[in-house]
Amino acid sequence: MRLFRSFSGNSTSVRLNGERTFLRPPVERDWRSYAEIRAASRQFLEPWEPTWPSDALSRDAFYRRLNRYASDWRNDTGYSMFVFGQESGALLGGISLSNVRRGVAQCGTLGYWIGEDFAGQGYMREGLGLLLGFCFSELGLHRVEAACLPTNAASRGLLTASGFSEDGFARKYLKIRGVWQDHMLFSLLAEDHRVAGPRAAGS
Repeated sequence: MRLFRSFSGNSTSVRLNGERTFLRPPVERDWRSYAEIRAASRQFLEPWEPTWPSDALSRDAFYRRLNRYASDWRNDTGYSMFVFGQESGALLGGISLSNVRRGVAQCGTLGYWIGEDFAGQGYMREGLGLLLGFCFSELGLHRVEAACLPTNAASRGLLTASGFSEDGFARKYLKIRGVWQDHMLFSLLAEDHRVAGPRAAGS
């Protein structure tokens, strides 16, 4: 992982570069690409996500999302990035760190999505490695948590391959597609990432 510029608390100064992908915070000009990839991948994504609002792909909804991301970034409560192809510059997906807790926790919660056409090709694994490096090296977190549906084999495989440990099972943990659903819980500690990080980021 290489930081494009040193992290300074300003989202516009951050770009994380990998061999095949790069990550940066979303901006207004990304709306059309975001709407197109999400629309094309809707059936692929919906089974694993909260219910989409009726205006999920509108420009106004996207700008509201950007405002929330910027607020989270300023308040050190969340960090959202888009994943792009290093050569093509095409939007591939997104990764977010939310619910950042400081104090004695130093922890955050991971979320991610990828367009159907780019799934299963290693892009998200590299992107996840880049964001984890940012979480532990730049944000100074101790622990990153994640959860996925027990039936989401791809997500479970991604987390395991990226060094996460399976911590347990949570009943009716999150509301997905309007229904409270059970989830598997995972975590990665900073000391785990120092050992497994190069393998995860370079895959």
